Amino acid sequence: MKFIINTHDNVYVPAEDSYLLAENLEISYGKSVLEIGTGSGIVAMYASQLTDKVTATDINFDAIELAESNFKANNIDNIELLFGNLFEPVKDRKFDVILFNTPYLPTEEGEVIEDNLNYAFDGGLNGRKIIDLFLNEVKNHLNDGGMVQLIQSSLSDNNLTLDRLDELGFTAEIAKKEHYFFEDIVLINGYLI
Repeated sequence: MKFIINTHDNVYVPAEDSYLLAENLEISYGKSVLEIGTGSGIVAMYASQLTDKVTATDINFDAIELAESNFKANNIDNIELLFGNLFEPVKDRKFDVILFNTPYLPTEEGEVIEDNLNYAFDGGLNGRKIIDLFLNEVKNHLNDGGMVQLIQSSLSDNNLTLDRLDELGFTAEIAKKEHYFFEDIVLINGYLI
């Protein structure tokens, strides 16, 4: 799929990790989808071609505005866009599929970026600050038989995520893996059983 993608200095530009998720979505038509941290909106746009109900959120208001302009540029009108952190904007709702390209980079205090772009990268000291918050809540927002697809890095302990999903009642696996320089970027699929 080819989309018009506008970019913004304060919003993560779609890269290999974005497309690893976008090109491996497991969404059937009629399934409700939530994407956390939509950024430019690229993953939500791919999802919008597979089903009729997509909700996308971001904590970065620049990302919300950019995603909205990208949806308009591509004549996509089946994505609901909400501003807020993780599950806050959808606190009482459940979905069939939840997607998240997590901020997975281990980040020391001196590496924090002083603008909204930091939300896209900053995983805290061990890269798991946001991943763990997400995992703590994800089951509460999934319908029975739902699934989660998330992107993270070998730098943020893939096995810990797989173990946590297992504890939460998911069957989880690394569905795809790509090696770059000093890390493997992985797509983890978790199926709620």
